[in-house]
Amino acid sequence: MNASIAAPGAGREPGVVAAAVYADGKRLEDVDVDEAGAFAARPGHVVWIGLCEPSLELLARLQRQFDLHPLAIEDAGKAHQFPKLEQYGDGLFIVARTAQMENGRIAFGETHLFVGKGYVLSIRHGASSSYAQVRERCEAAPHGLSEGEDYIVYAILDFIVDNYFPVLATINAEVEEIEDHILAQAPEKADVDRLYALRRDLLRLGNAVAPLVDVCQRLEHTEVMPIDAAMRPHFRDVTDHILRVREQIATLREVLAFAFEASLMNGQMQQTYITRRLAAWAAILAVPTAIAGIYGMNFEHMPELKWRYGYFLVLGATAAICATLYWRFRRNGWL
Repeated sequence: MNASIAAPGAGREPGVVAAAVYADGKRLEDVDVDEAGAFAARPGHVVWIGLCEPSLELLARLQRQFDLHPLAIEDAGKAHQFPKLEQYGDGLFIVARTAQMENGRIAFGETHLFVGKGYVLSIRHGASSSYAQVRERCEAAPHGLSEGEDYIVYAILDFIVDNYFPVLATINAEVEEIEDHILAQAPEKADVDRLYALRRDLLRLGNAVAPLVDVCQRLEHTEVMPIDAAMRPHFRDVTDHILRVREQIATLREVLAFAFEASLMNGQMQQTYITRRLAAWAAILAVPTAIAGIYGMNFEHMPELKWRYGYFLVLGATAAICATLYWRFRRNGWL
């Protein structure tokens, strides 16, 4: 289990992080899973149960308490679900993807929400921050919590979306650092590999974020179970946050694409510079090689072969030609 996932509270059964009943925005008492259905049926009461990696047996007990649909229970028992909102009778089943940075990569988790009259069940799988602070925040705002299950769903979704921003901020800082490094000197293989990994992570994050827009819009426009009119602007606010996340993801992907192209261009320029230097030196060395090859053919009749100063003339001419070539290449920036 991920280190960021809080362990169940003392005295609670495995898988149950918190379970409480609320009325008029105030916490009344903790409840047992097998008694939760009776509290949820009371007028004006809301049961909020937080679960982490629950067992199938625990989910089956909750199914009996709140008359949950078997297909939704089957989805909630395993991760790797696509973000969605489904309605089963008078209840909703919502899937949202969570994200946080772990060892330099984006780690993904899932939150499954069962929402119905008088109850909210939140189930966490994989990498996810504990919703204990969400519960504390809600309990500190009795006016909002008095809206019941609508406010709880909003608080959880808002918390999930807000946790995307630190992930994007971390990636943005790293991308700027890599970009500055690439523009300052020749890219290294580690830089290119890291850029590729970040692009893949952003693509996965974008796929996780995009469906939440539809989920919040459906909640806002009450296409599913009725949402209190006072709560609709809250879901609109979550939608605005998701759209901001999508824009930041798109911007970061463009920056990564530019950095990736810049690394390739920088590498090609470095290769071109080395090739030109090698070609220049090859041209300079070709002069003494050609002259030595000509005079090494051992012909009997060759110019200046018997001349006393022929050797020095050849060396001088060779040095002069090489020096001229070096000066021209240096002037043109090849050396």
